[in-house]
Amino acid sequence: MNEMSEKIRIALIKKGWTLTQLAAEMEVSQPNLSKKLKRNNFNEEELRRIAELLDMKYEAYFIMEDGTKI
Repeated sequence: MNEMSEKIRIALIKKGWTLTQLAAEMEVSQPNLSKKLKRNNFNEEELRRIAELLDMKYEAYFIMEDGTKI
């Protein structure tokens, strides 16, 4: 399993949600969401939406050697 897909599954477990519930909230089919998880095919907007729905924060950035976040 890919790292981001695994993180999404862990977030669902911690929130007590099923994949079916997440798919319904995202207004996509559960099979489509399952395929996206298998392929780890999420764009940053989708990841932010998932975090929002699960009442979590999503942060993605590069960190330079001096600690600067990009």
